[in-house]
Amino acid sequence: MTETAVKRTITVTQVVSGDLWAGAEVQVFNLCKALHRSGEVAVTAIVFNPGILYDKLVEMGIPVTLVDESANNALSIVRAVATHSRAHKTRIIHTHGFKENVLGVLGKEMAKVPYSVRTVHGNPEHQFSLKKPHKWVTSRLDILLGRLRQQAVVAVSSQLERSLGPMFPGKVHKIFNFVDLEEIQQNRLPSNSQLRTNETVLGIVGRLVPVKRMDLFIRTIALLKDQGHAIRGKVIGSGPLEKELKSLTKTLGIEDRIEFTGFVNPALREINQLDVLIMPSDHEGLPMTLLEAVSLGIPVVAHNVGGIPEVLAGWQRSGLVDEQAAPAYAKAVLSILSQVSTSGTNRDQSPDDITHPPGFLDKFGSQKNSQRYIRLYTSLMRKSA
Repeated sequence: MTETAVKRTITVTQVVSGDLWAGAEVQVFNLCKALHRSGEVAVTAIVFNPGILYDKLVEMGIPVTLVDESANNALSIVRAVATHSRAHKTRIIHTHGFKENVLGVLGKEMAKVPYSVRTVHGNPEHQFSLKKPHKWVTSRLDILLGRLRQQAVVAVSSQLERSLGPMFPGKVHKIFNFVDLEEIQQNRLPSNSQLRTNETVLGIVGRLVPVKRMDLFIRTIALLKDQGHAIRGKVIGSGPLEKELKSLTKTLGIEDRIEFTGFVNPALREINQLDVLIMPSDHEGLPMTLLEAVSLGIPVVAHNVGGIPEVLAGWQRSGLVDEQAAPAYAKAVLSILSQVSTSGTNRDQSPDDITHPPGFLDKFGSQKNSQRYIRLYTSLMRKSA
């Protein structure tokens, strides 16, 4: 059987939660869109929650089964995965997330789907312990099923590739998260420069949860203000820490310097208005927000963790921070602003003027990375051809 013939027979079903519109969901959407456009893979999806991802996949014309986890128990979800897989003659189940890995693989086994792949989008946000037995059991089962019943594990950064290698020996493939650079730049919004002041706007994007360290961002704004800099902060996102973070701005006396936008979709329209994006997360996989900001040429100051250094390597409009402290971020911000002042801000750049890190398109572009997924899928199929 030729490789072309193998490709034409592949139906890949993506299994994803879809409860949020965050990094993993954005990447799943980008992957589905790229595969769908390629015509080399038939794409279907199973989504566990209604929301933006489900709506976007339906709008794209991809066959999607919604199995609302708020109304279905684990066994019902497994059965739904199996039913969908049989109906669409799925050959590969591709899972995204701990719970999705477990339920997706069990559904694969029930439907006798021959292959399964998982993408690991980041490090665990919580430590699993016996104090939360159901999460501990899920994490153990997740690893066991990955070792025994999944044929490939995709790591989205070199750091994840290194950490996953011993856990899933011989199965780990590195495929970076990716963006459609041309599409982002074509849809780039004007900077509304007539509405801008002379103040510098620093922004942070993400869920308002502990790992994102929004508190550190706020303390950095406070420190820069105390140093006499004309700085404003913008928190783009929503989450359980919103009340606590707003209280922190009042305690630090900067409530008039921080804007909480809430959840914004697409976040690009807010990112495009920033002078610098700050990413102080305790840990990251390979953030989609980072790729989008770099695509727009927005300067970035970020914690030196996960896949972030791979994206920013060699880029003059970026700074990496090792110490998780406000003075370190403030220093990096001032250094970047000093560099940008000589090369021009993002506000009035045309797409042709935007610079990117060396090799950015080759590493993080949609076309080449979607082809890497297709090669992975076809390599699995060739083993049985």
